Amino acid sequence: MSLLSQLITRWTLSALSLLLVWLVGRPLGLGVGIKMAQTLNCYRWGTPSDRGLFEDGDVIFGGLFSLRYMPPAKDYRFTQQPDNKPCTGLQNLPLQYIYAMVFALEEINHSSTLLPGVKLGHHIHDSCALPAWALQAALSMVGGDTQSCDRPVPLIIGGSSSITAQILSRLLGPLSVPLVSYTASSPSLSDRQQYRNFFRTMASDIYQARAIAQLAIKFNWTWIGAVVANNDYGLMAVKEEIQESRVCLAFVETLQRENIVSDARRAALAIQASTAKVILIFTWYTDVMELFKQLEKLNVTDRQFLASEAWSTSSDLRQSTFSRRVASGVLGVAIRSSPLPGFETYLRNLKPSRRRNDQFLKEFWEEEFGCSPGTTTAPPFASLPPCNGTESLWAVNNVFTDTSQLRVTYNVYLAVYAAAHALHSLLSCPNVNSSPGRNITCSFRSPVKPIEQLSKVNFTTPQGEVFYFQGADITAKYDLVNWQSSPEGQVKLVLIGRVDGFDLHLTESAIQWSTGSSQVPVSVCSEACPPGTRMATRKGEPICCFDCIPCADGEISNTTGSTQCDQCPSEFWSNAEHTACVLRQLDFLSFNETLGITLTAVAVSGVTVTIAVFVVFLYYRQTPMVRANNSELSFLLLLSLKLCFLCSLVFIGRPSVWSCRFQQAAFGISFVLCVSCLQVKTIVVLAAFRSARPGAGALMKWFGPGQQRGSVCFFTSIQVIICIIWLSLSPPEPQPDLEIPGLHVTLKCAMDSVVGFSLVLGYIGLLGCTSLLLAFLGRKLPDNFNEAKLITFSMLIFCAVWVAFVPAYVSSPGKYAVAVEIFAILASSYGLLFCIFAPKCFIILLRPEKNTKKHLMARQ
Repeated sequence: MSLLSQLITRWTLSALSLLLVWLVGRPLGLGVGIKMAQTLNCYRWGTPSDRGLFEDGDVIFGGLFSLRYMPPAKDYRFTQQPDNKPCTGLQNLPLQYIYAMVFALEEINHSSTLLPGVKLGHHIHDSCALPAWALQAALSMVGGDTQSCDRPVPLIIGGSSSITAQILSRLLGPLSVPLVSYTASSPSLSDRQQYRNFFRTMASDIYQARAIAQLAIKFNWTWIGAVVANNDYGLMAVKEEIQESRVCLAFVETLQRENIVSDARRAALAIQASTAKVILIFTWYTDVMELFKQLEKLNVTDRQFLASEAWSTSSDLRQSTFSRRVASGVLGVAIRSSPLPGFETYLRNLKPSRRRNDQFLKEFWEEEFGCSPGTTTAPPFASLPPCNGTESLWAVNNVFTDTSQLRVTYNVYLAVYAAAHALHSLLSCPNVNSSPGRNITCSFRSPVKPIEQLSKVNFTTPQGEVFYFQGADITAKYDLVNWQSSPEGQVKLVLIGRVDGFDLHLTESAIQWSTGSSQVPVSVCSEACPPGTRMATRKGEPICCFDCIPCADGEISNTTGSTQCDQCPSEFWSNAEHTACVLRQLDFLSFNETLGITLTAVAVSGVTVTIAVFVVFLYYRQTPMVRANNSELSFLLLLSLKLCFLCSLVFIGRPSVWSCRFQQAAFGISFVLCVSCLQVKTIVVLAAFRSARPGAGALMKWFGPGQQRGSVCFFTSIQVIICIIWLSLSPPEPQPDLEIPGLHVTLKCAMDSVVGFSLVLGYIGLLGCTSLLLAFLGRKLPDNFNEAKLITFSMLIFCAVWVAFVPAYVSSPGKYAVAVEIFAILASSYGLLFCIFAPKCFIILLRPEKNTKKHLMARQ
């Protein structure tokens, strides 16, 4: 409703209220035992007395009930004065509500403690489930009886729907007439600023909507359909409760009473097309009946229905053949049931002969027994024969006489007692228990408004229940019911739990589902993601529709339906299923694996070859080939090469504190010793050829064997000093490489000081480049066997290997970085060994004729 229409409605109702006060012409006070003067000219509201149920008394309670459901046809020809024709289609259950009010009033009239000396009467009207009829009847009651102009009612029990209650409350508010509803449940009626005169014995729909949402969450129904009444009653359940929980709505279909057939057809088609297996229905039971008829035509029989209190206990629905086919196992919320001792006897003893002015009972009697009560002979043109007087309700079993589960009926009973206790305070009735044996009656002292007294009501019902209002509301109490098929083919209403406020108490084992078994139906848009995956919502779809994405490596999810994956601690890694974090396994280059065995074999082979060359050179040490190439430096070079091959083995195996320190020192010193020997050999070659020139004979004296050994020691000692400083200040330590992803974490020698390792490599590179430069300068010296050429080629290989080593080492993960370093050591060692000593061994062993001084000194 727009703001403008609301303002117009409020202005209209206020104007009607003021008009009513002007017409009545007197305040609505109460007087016990005082007959009010009748007005000669009464305004006729058009509601004859024969359309209601009346009983005179000192105080009159008004009652409004939706007894009939078929409104009369309206005449829009304007050819006669407007007159409201009666509604048709008597409903048995609302008729029970009416007699519950009468029963409660008679019970109070016979009470010696509640309102002693005061007789309560009633004016009860049928509102035909139409707000306009309810408004007309309410105006008739608050203005006095339509024919006798009797005193007005101070309070009305009625307003069966929330819309009707809102209209009546706005109308009666300016007149300070309270309205106590027994079924109006809209949360908006709890607003005391708008509805200060409104009270109800029915809990707000917020509680039953939240109870249904809790049921959906409890059974993991995240994808449900909704069919609701197109008013506050239905739309509130969808907007305020269901959508605010973790439940998604597959569809929402609304039903309008005026277009119920077409609306029910549309809703049935939506149910049939939807993947949702659980359907929430929040509307009146007559609308549900039409919906079930449409579902039966479409043969939709595999849905689980959630019922609101408006139809969950309807016996007409339960016993209908189409409901048995499409709506088995209904799970619903129902108004809390409570017994009323003596009420069944009261109902079954009702007879039209004892209540001659009771038109409601007469009409019920005619429909139930097919005869006209109160006459013994049939009047002319009578449609029904007269009753013989033997008819009795003791033989009738229908919803009117069924008192096994009194729900709304009990709400009506509570409303009457709440009004009576408010009136007890209003009339300043004394406490009977404090003055036993005395004839005590109530007295009217001051015109206290009934609204104030209702707000303070706090009493214990005859059933032992403590009752009080919290604003306009009462404490929410519901039953959880289940439709279960009996062996006789009937559908029973079974109590499976209760709702107290927002607390849900449920016996799951007692539920019979729509499948006929104890297996809970599944209604989801997407199946719950298993452990090891996470939910990823689909773009443009509700959050209940999602895809399951496997967790990334190193992340886990150990619960079903996880929204995210959790990162494992650095010492742990995810298992293959990504459901648990397991301790990471230490990995290193070992002697047992293929790569370790291969590198070990290559290193040992290098040592073996080096030893073989050493033996050959030692055996042929007196030959010109060995002597011409500075045999002492050659033996020292072979020794350093053997150390280079051997130091590669230190890198294989589990790293320890001492192995991490020793491997880098051995690597750095061995290679410096090797390169130093090559550099000195190159200098010797250059010095030898320079000394052959005139005036350069003393050059070799300054670079003799002693200086050569000293140079090697000097170059090597610098590397030794670098290693000592490095290993003393910040030595490598064995640490797992946790930054590299994977279950296997490499245990490696972590370089805490990159500077120290860089100095070791840099010094080796400096000596290598210097040796390459010197050898390059002496490559064309005139000699048949110029060793400078061999040194040049070997140093090119050496430098190429170590230049390629740097990026390969940095980019290699885990233990493969160690393998790259070992490969570089072995490759450069083999390069030096073969480039320098292979040609010499070839001549020594295979070309001995060339192993002469004459051949070696010959010019090329």
